[in-house]
Amino acid sequence: MADETDLIDLLVAHGASVVTAESLTGGRLAARLTEAPGSSRAFLGGVVTYATEAKMAVLDVPEEIVEKYGVVSEECAREMAEGARRLYGSTYALSATGVAGPDRQEDKPVGTVFVGLAGPEGTEVLSLDLDGDRETIQKSTVAAAVEVLTERLGSAGRDPEDPALG
Repeated sequence: MADETDLIDLLVAHGASVVTAESLTGGRLAARLTEAPGSSRAFLGGVVTYATEAKMAVLDVPEEIVEKYGVVSEECAREMAEGARRLYGSTYALSATGVAGPDRQEDKPVGTVFVGLAGPEGTEVLSLDLDGDRETIQKSTVAAAVEVLTERLGSAGRDPEDPALG
């Protein structure tokens, strides 16, 4: 399992930066990244857009996306990550949106989570179905976000056909 220090070191090694766009994690992802010593070498900042209106106003999530798919969706996570990347001019952006509980949201069950990763290679969204209470879901989401960017950076520039990678 990747940790924030490994991630910051990888970002620095790649000459890259990262920002966050959070909803259900309420700033936990930014806090986790800044726990790493020297995080200012790669972490530029983040936004917590808990309210739907904030997602649209700050991150430019299109109203059409919200109306068609909702804020707990792959499409919203994608827009949040891409909006944060544009806002800060960073190399990478991580986003998190979902249902931490205790109640369903947009008819989606507790534990439905989407983590977005926008970068020069494009944007991907990880769909998670998490178990646990609110705090557990938030912490698991943060861990997944750190892991997805660490994996992307760890595989950047490697030849997937290289048998040494197996």
